Amino acid sequence: MEYQGKWALITGASAGIGATFARAYAAKGANIILVARREDRLTALAAELEKAHGVKTKIIAADLSVASAPQEIFDRLKADGTPVDILVNNAGYGMPGYFTENDWPAHREYLELMLNSYVQLSRLFLPGMIERNYGRIIQVASVAGLVPGSAGHTLYGPIKAFLVSFAQSLAAENEGKGVKSSALCPGFTYSEFHDVNSTRGLVSQLPKYMFMEAEPVVEGAIRAVENGPVVYVPGRWNKFSAGLMRTVPRTWAQSLMKKQSARFRRKTGDK
Repeated sequence: MEYQGKWALITGASAGIGATFARAYAAKGANIILVARREDRLTALAAELEKAHGVKTKIIAADLSVASAPQEIFDRLKADGTPVDILVNNAGYGMPGYFTENDWPAHREYLELMLNSYVQLSRLFLPGMIERNYGRIIQVASVAGLVPGSAGHTLYGPIKAFLVSFAQSLAAENEGKGVKSSALCPGFTYSEFHDVNSTRGLVSQLPKYMFMEAEPVVEGAIRAVENGPVVYVPGRWNKFSAGLMRTVPRTWAQSLMKKQSARFRRKTGDK
């Protein structure tokens, strides 16, 4: 897998899985477009990638919870004459609490970033990929999108389930056009994610075998978008969990999720 001369756009690139995607694609020769809110982190990562791999980089500080952000990103790159050959939709965060514990503006911003930005960026950059007969689109979903919904973090699982189906539809629609689509469905992955949504204390109580480092998650995702499967679940534990939920009766799966979700889903008032 070599990507010399290709441009990869990665959202949520300032840390965690997003930064790992940037390092992985740069190591394979791709030029990198880094998108996130924290410009200082993007600047530091861009300098690291240029020095380590001799690739070109661009940084775009943007807040994808703002509805106009995807179009502004597209317009800026179009004006620069920069094609996006690889799109990794990764930006995201968790929203602790039950559905009624967060107000509608908070939910609206969450949907804008976690769902709308993924769909809009895909829609904006896909035509150019089709025209050039080359494109790769990775939607960073979650194993949460493959199992029944749980109490708390109410919108997270449903959004990830949508992204799984969306990736499958894009793969079916663009077969034979040089464009490949996939959904990455990781489980617990070491990153800042749980610090930001204040669940570090809860997830730290879970067995270590349930966690993965970001590097093998990302490498597997890059292989998957090239050669399949369209829905990629990294790690034995995650594969087992997702497979179990598909095979047991739905009522059993829902009961199991109800019992387990209390271990790692935080209500707003919880310490």
